[in-house]
Amino acid sequence: MGKEKQRGLTLIYTGDGKGKTTSALGLTLRATGRGMKVRIFQFIKSPERSYGEQIALEKLGVEMVQLGAGFTWTKTPEDHREALRSGWPKAKEAVLSGEFDVVVLDELNNALAIDRFPIEDVLPLAEVMDVMKNKPAHVHLVITGRDAKDEIKELADLVSIIEPEKHYYNDGVPAVKGIEF
Repeated sequence: MGKEKQRGLTLIYTGDGKGKTTSALGLTLRATGRGMKVRIFQFIKSPERSYGEQIALEKLGVEMVQLGAGFTWTKTPEDHREALRSGWPKAKEAVLSGEFDVVVLDELNNALAIDRFPIEDVLPLAEVMDVMKNKPAHVHLVITGRDAKDEIKELADLVSIIEPEKHYYNDGVPAVKGIEF
C-alpha cells in the first residue's frame, strides 16, 4: 500500500510503570524491519550521555536524537527551557516533513508536564496538538512519557497506560546498565 493510502496512527504510551520507551523501541524495531523510515527524539535525555538503545539503533540506521538537558533536578530551569526551545522545532519539522514513516517523541509527555518552571512559551501544548492534528496522513506518531495530558490522549488512536505492580527500585536496586540505560 502506498503512503498516500496509509493512515498514520498516533500512539501514546504513558503511566508510572517501566516500559514506555521500551514499547516505542519495540515498535521501532518492527517498523525498521518492515522497511519503514524511523526517527526518534528524546525530550529529557541529554546528548552528553551514552544510551544503549542509541548505540544499537545506530547499527540499524535509525537516528535517535537527544534534545534534553538531562533529568529536571540536575540542571537549571533555564537549561531545560533552552533545550525545549531549540529541540521542539526539530521534532516538529521531522513529523510535518513526511520524510519519516514513524516519528517517536520520547518523554514528550514528561516535558509537557513540567510544572517547576514555565514551559508554555517554549513548548506550547496547542502547538503540539496542532502537529498531531496536521501530521502527514501516512506518518505514525508515537508519544511516550508519564503524565500524558488529557488533550494529548484525546487526539490519540491508542493510549496504553503502563502501571507498575512491583519494581526493584522499591527494594533499593538502582538503575541497571543494559536495563534502564
